[in-house]
Amino acid sequence: MKIAITAASGQLGRAIVKALINHPAKPEVIGISRRPDTLKTQPIEFRRGDYMDRPSYLKALQGIDVVLLVSGMDHPSKRIQQHRNVIEASVETGVKKIVYTSIVGNAEDAGFSPVVSSNRQTEQDVRESGLDWSIGRNGLYIEPDIEYVENYIAAGKIANCAGEGKCGYTTRDELGFAYAEMLLNKKHNGQTYNLSGSAITQRELTDLFNTHFGIKLEYEDMTVEAYRSQRQEELGDFLGGIIGGIYEGIRMGFSDVSSDFMQAAGRDHIDWDSFFRHANQKRESI
Repeated sequence: MKIAITAASGQLGRAIVKALINHPAKPEVIGISRRPDTLKTQPIEFRRGDYMDRPSYLKALQGIDVVLLVSGMDHPSKRIQQHRNVIEASVETGVKKIVYTSIVGNAEDAGFSPVVSSNRQTEQDVRESGLDWSIGRNGLYIEPDIEYVENYIAAGKIANCAGEGKCGYTTRDELGFAYAEMLLNKKHNGQTYNLSGSAITQRELTDLFNTHFGIKLEYEDMTVEAYRSQRQEELGDFLGGIIGGIYEGIRMGFSDVSSDFMQAAGRDHIDWDSFFRHANQKRESI
């Protein structure tokens, strides 16, 4: 079986490639990227493909059995057609199955909703493609919080507008494991899964840092308006608005979903005590 991973040079793409390489089924893995030279360190075949360039995917998907479509990072108004370029090229080149990495969330009433809405449209396009399909709705990556810990320590707190809302976080490695199973196993055809670990509040996230990193942080609940303004001032209107919208959505309960990780992966998601303990061990070894 030949499996192609789009956006294979990104962090999620690399995690899925790694999981497939280590899978007992030993599929043939092809990484597709706008910059295929960035994949040369990985023991896989690599091909060029750009979401904006449909002909590049008509070439990149030759001989491919299954495609993993990683959701693009462009503005929501552009992403739907970018994804359609890959879906249509998959149909035209004889691909049998497509697996899409979507996101958890609500398509209404929050600043992040335009992104969620574009993902839901791609989900519909995948289901209507005529190919076998599986869809994963990813929870929020927890790794950025780990990477940001020194900033939290400097501030003495975690501050955002999530309030007491619960968030179904996940990790890229856990997603990699789940998507490898979804790509390889026919029993997942026609299924849509919420891929996340146990949902936690920001106060529980703060406690995990304090317990396993040996630090003393507090959680500060900001207003949605103040947090969005802060993020936009630091990151720009587009990205800052998205980040603000994510935490607004957590506050509104949109990230507190029932997890289907066991159904997709065949095992439980890593528990957060184990993850944070291991994350601190890695931090201390650097």
